[in-house]
Amino acid sequence: MFISILILLNVVAIFLGTYQEIETAYGFYLDAFEFFSVCVFLVEYIVRIWTADLLYPELSKTKARLKFVFSFFGLIDFFALLPFFLPLVMKVDLRIIRILRLLRLIRIFKLGRHSKSFKLFSDVIREIRFDLLVTLFATFILLVLSATIMYFIENEAQPDKFTNIGEALWWAVATLTTVGYGDIFPITGMGKVLSSFIALLGIGVVALPTAIISSAIIEKMAARKTENPSGEAICECPHCGKEIKQS
Repeated sequence: MFISILILLNVVAIFLGTYQEIETAYGFYLDAFEFFSVCVFLVEYIVRIWTADLLYPELSKTKARLKFVFSFFGLIDFFALLPFFLPLVMKVDLRIIRILRLLRLIRIFKLGRHSKSFKLFSDVIREIRFDLLVTLFATFILLVLSATIMYFIENEAQPDKFTNIGEALWWAVATLTTVGYGDIFPITGMGKVLSSFIALLGIGVVALPTAIISSAIIEKMAARKTENPSGEAICECPHCGKEIKQS
């Protein structure tokens, strides 16, 4: 609970630090809180590495620690600390420092270790990743084809707008995702017909992955209820991920 609250407070502190008047008036306190947070996260990271053999008992201590370091949450822990230590060990451009400060937002992913919902979602994504990849690949093909066709249709009528297929690809993304920024659009009859067709396809492109994920989540939740028909409360160890039934 303490770590979760600390992570949320870090996110709030990052947001507050982007306000110039707050940074000027309370910058010292924000820096002090950042130092305190880094100390806590560093101790947590070291302890997790040191006790990784408990997380992976089938491996030797060295292999278990290496596996944790390169695991998803191990990398999250590392990159959450990187913005603080990198400017201390090497000279970094001011623009890079600003980017590193924003990189602190990656700490919010540490909440996933303490969230059953995040674990459920990550398990679902892992199970349907091939279905999602097929959907993304089909969407990519559709984007390229529509952008290429639109370029050849509109280039002669609007050489300043559809100057190349890259510009047409921007139009395709805005149309297929039904965003429609309006900075670039067709003016020929054939172009308008194609644009309308792509916009209608965009509804399905957005709905298809949503339907796949929703269906998988429902199936996963139903499977969990089948495995636990008694409805006993189950908590999950935030360190090893093992489910423990509460009596």
